[in-house]
Amino acid sequence: MALAAFEKAKTPGLHVWRVVKMNLNLVPKDDHGNFFTGDAYLVMYNSAKSTPAIHSWVGSEATQDESGAVAILMVQMDNHLGGGPRQYTEFQNDESNTFLKYFGGSIKYKKGGVASGFKDVDVNDFEDVKRVMHLKGRSCVRATEVNFSWDSFNSGDCFIIDLGKDIYHWSGSKSNSFEKLKSKVVAKDICDSERRGRATVHSIDEGQEPKEVLGPKPDVLPEGCPDTTPQVSRKAKCEASLYMISDAAGSMKATLVAEKAPFKQDMLNPNECYIVDNKGNHKIFVWKGPKANNDERNAANTAADKFIKDHDYPGKTKKVIMAAGAEDTLFKEFFFNWMDKGETVGLGKTNTRGTIAKVPKVPFDASSLHENKTMTAQHGMVDDGSGKIWRVDHSSSDKVAVDPSKYGHFYGGDCYLIKYSYKSGGRLMHIIYNWQGNKCSVAERTLCAHLTVQLDDSMGGAATQVRVTQGEEPAHLVSLFKGKLMVVYLGGSSRSGGQTAPGDVQLFHIRLSSTNATRAVEVEPTAAALNTNDAFVLKKSGGLVIWKGEGAADEEMESAKFLAKTLGGSVTEVKEKSEPDSFWAALGGKTEYQTSKMLKNVVKPPRLFECSNKTGRLIAEEMVGELTQLDLATDEIMILDTWDQIFVWIGGDANEEEKTGVFAIAIELQFYIDTDPSGRRGIPIVTFKQGQEPPSFTGWFQAWDPNAWDSKV
Repeated sequence: MALAAFEKAKTPGLHVWRVVKMNLNLVPKDDHGNFFTGDAYLVMYNSAKSTPAIHSWVGSEATQDESGAVAILMVQMDNHLGGGPRQYTEFQNDESNTFLKYFGGSIKYKKGGVASGFKDVDVNDFEDVKRVMHLKGRSCVRATEVNFSWDSFNSGDCFIIDLGKDIYHWSGSKSNSFEKLKSKVVAKDICDSERRGRATVHSIDEGQEPKEVLGPKPDVLPEGCPDTTPQVSRKAKCEASLYMISDAAGSMKATLVAEKAPFKQDMLNPNECYIVDNKGNHKIFVWKGPKANNDERNAANTAADKFIKDHDYPGKTKKVIMAAGAEDTLFKEFFFNWMDKGETVGLGKTNTRGTIAKVPKVPFDASSLHENKTMTAQHGMVDDGSGKIWRVDHSSSDKVAVDPSKYGHFYGGDCYLIKYSYKSGGRLMHIIYNWQGNKCSVAERTLCAHLTVQLDDSMGGAATQVRVTQGEEPAHLVSLFKGKLMVVYLGGSSRSGGQTAPGDVQLFHIRLSSTNATRAVEVEPTAAALNTNDAFVLKKSGGLVIWKGEGAADEEMESAKFLAKTLGGSVTEVKEKSEPDSFWAALGGKTEYQTSKMLKNVVKPPRLFECSNKTGRLIAEEMVGELTQLDLATDEIMILDTWDQIFVWIGGDANEEEKTGVFAIAIELQFYIDTDPSGRRGIPIVTFKQGQEPPSFTGWFQAWDPNAWDSKV
């Protein structure tokens, strides 16, 4: 039977098997998403668009034999499929969102199992069905069968009372509209899949339940408690160590390679296998090198189990096992500037089977900006409009207008407000950029944030707010200066008489944005600041040097020449690897710098998080799968991470504490960025309210409907 299941696993789609005495019994599609708590299951998702994935699932009441059997069968299936799929271990109440999304974002736990002699409900005979299911979760819902009694109920959650022909989704008086909607979806799924549509679904609120079924209702139900799923801190999620595993000594041994993330990708020797130990998150990743010997590759699961035992980790520590080229997003997050297998430097290649699905980079074309929402999102562009710039003046506690002739010049000792207005869909829209120099005072940053809110309020609170740190300006901001070069100085100020003398040696980094606009950012004058992808201008005694990296674009060289003319002095051009000794001497000596050419044709898949403070502190839950507008919970704050920007979306029904706590969320986001294990730092944060979404946000969602929230569900 197992061999037949392995062959079935090769076909596209979702396949689910229940483990029965070391065999795999196929679960009918109508029963997908139903799991008996006393059983173990194997789930296979095979798609032509992404790497195949095998998940083992173990119920809370499954026996040790069943747990061991599903682990063995997962390894056997992986071997039968050539070792290419990713392998995940899942446990009841602690499933990954990826797993839950296979089943439409909701699964149901049923009492019983093979060992207890369970009986499936006959779809043609459900007269005597009586059960209550407790629903927990928002983006992904778990429905757990509980005792058929009022003792199982509380006023803060939603429940399903299943009587066979009649299915009631019951909403507690303190549950919210989003939870009610999810309970309706689960109830309808039970009707469609388990009853073949031969049941009636009823929506009832607390106090409307059929009294003859559950008996007299207590006068007061408990309020319920928040989700008890343990929340792991961002810091703990980022804590990771890298180990090499080897059988060279005759038994599997783990040797520490790096104690802390981010790791460098070249630490992974293709002849070896490795473990990334994310102990703070109770998860380990096993990476199988493409040239590792078969014994090591086949023993990856055994090595993971031994590692867990040797480190005295909990038995339910989750494992993710993957071959080279099949790395998942969470694994790559621990590496600095990860490059996927199958991609090359320069223009790169398209995605192939066996690698993570990529988002192809859409070329920028100003003439079709309004018709191409995907381009708008990826390039952070909106429309051609007009704007105004102010410098934040701490002495007057106000903003001071910048001379238009100085637009495009920003100083590290200042903070600026840039108001940009444009039309989208016939509506006048506004963006306020809050630009913060690296060397401005804390008081100026605080005042800048205050003035941003004040300016937004003056426009009816409808503006999109973008916090930008020096040197990390988004493509749209770089493109605002109508052909002028944007120049960001390391220090100094634009206020009258406030300029500081520039250093004897200055180094400017010239980079082309995705929209073919360039900026020049002054950086510390050291060789480590160089990058083979770009051009640089070095100002030193004796004149100016324009340095052309091997990957520098012609536009970057033209901008470098423009900047050199602005700075004044004699100019010399040098190419990378042909520098004179005087060039390195001015930078304090030759050292290592970025020599890997950037990928130009792919972007990282966006990640969406739902944020809630209903438990008393901010909790973020990731939404996985294709992004849709329905994923945006109107009573919450959502975060969209597109790698080079972070969007904060404030739902119209979010509670006042959440709405007024946006600054606290900004602090949390800064921590999220600063502790990113990949080493990412200082990226822009964009904040706006429901109904005021800029095109650079909506373009990441399929079939965005601006009128979707005009009427309540």
